[in-house]
Amino acid sequence: MIVRQEIPADIAAIRDVTAAAFKDHPHSDQTEHLIIDRLRQAGALNISLVAVVDGKVVGHVAFSPLELSDGSKGWFGLGPVSVLPECQGRGIGGALIRRGLDMLRDRAAAGCVVMGDPELYTKFGFRNDPQFILKDCAPQYFLVQPLSSGEASGMVNYNAAFYAGVGE
Repeated sequence: MIVRQEIPADIAAIRDVTAAAFKDHPHSDQTEHLIIDRLRQAGALNISLVAVVDGKVVGHVAFSPLELSDGSKGWFGLGPVSVLPECQGRGIGGALIRRGLDMLRDRAAAGCVVMGDPELYTKFGFRNDPQFILKDCAPQYFLVQPLSSGEASGMVNYNAAFYAGVGE
């Protein structure tokens, strides 16, 4: 498996992988592939990595900047992360997440947040922190990972790409 940054030729495959990964997910509104497209169009897809096996894109992860109500800078959101259903359980998603977090550290990012399964994301160093709030998200499913020693807290606002065009 190769993990690398996306190239323009990967865009259709990223869309297909993401749509397939979330097709039967019980907490999905089936717009994750559109979120990635909108992040890319907005210039907010800061890290976009693909996992390639035998020349085929089988996984993708996105990291995009977000805003904190306390004005802290350098925070990012992880997601969506997608792996083709037939390739899940092989460590592909984990490899994508670890590589993306390493890239954020290399860029001196302040931290990263994720909304998702705590059992999964705590394996990568994410934890619940009541000082970080995502509107309409149960606190146990919203996790943070500080990447620097700076203090931050408050309401988290993802890029507008996450909220636009629901139902497209």
